[in-house]
Amino acid sequence: MDRRQLLVGGAAAGLTANSACASLTGAAWADQVVWRFGDLDSIRAPLTLEGAPRRVDGPASAGGGALLFDGVDDALFIGRHPLAGAATFAFETVFRPDGGAFEQRWLHLQSDEEVAPGQTPVGTRFLFEIRVYGDQWALDAFVKGPTYNQTLLFPDRLHPVGRWHHVAQTYDGTTYRSFVNGELQGQAAIAFTPQGPGRASVGTRINRVNHFNGAIAEARFTRRSLRPDQFTGVRPA
Repeated sequence: MDRRQLLVGGAAAGLTANSACASLTGAAWADQVVWRFGDLDSIRAPLTLEGAPRRVDGPASAGGGALLFDGVDDALFIGRHPLAGAATFAFETVFRPDGGAFEQRWLHLQSDEEVAPGQTPVGTRFLFEIRVYGDQWALDAFVKGPTYNQTLLFPDRLHPVGRWHHVAQTYDGTTYRSFVNGELQGQAAIAFTPQGPGRASVGTRINRVNHFNGAIAEARFTRRSLRPDQFTGVRPA
């Protein structure tokens, strides 16, 4: 049986939260896009579900709902790159990692590159990943483009599985930074240039490897850098 389901302009039955949440979609600011995964109607782009991700309760600060992924074949593909064209950014998510495989790639923004015959695409992208160490995990934030290729992974900065966390990656024009629950994980100077239009995957890398085991409540994309006190998120309970 084909387990893929194309969703355009609406959510799958049983996955849409209270329709009143639709009034919360769009931007808190004109330069911001918010995706609430407990309310797939908030993602105004073509959607394709694979496997059987299901709606579960999430933190109230992220709309009260989330999408649960099984770490095997559950995934959501979105026909939009919400940070395309942004010269600075804040890319935030609220998620709950539940352990499992060591390497999990769970939110991927990919540019669609046009290359001449014989040339290899750069692979311009943003990634949120985790590395799992028993009942703890470390954040891996990654960004790649024609003039930059930077990983922010710090295995000594560990956080508990099974709890809701806020993570972010930002760029202010000179420095790329990553955060967990508002705390800086690390930073590096990069020569970032805006990425082009493209697509996204949630719960897996865009090529369907390294699936995520856990729940994702929200992703928030702002076309300017933010300070930690400006983040929208949760602290571990």
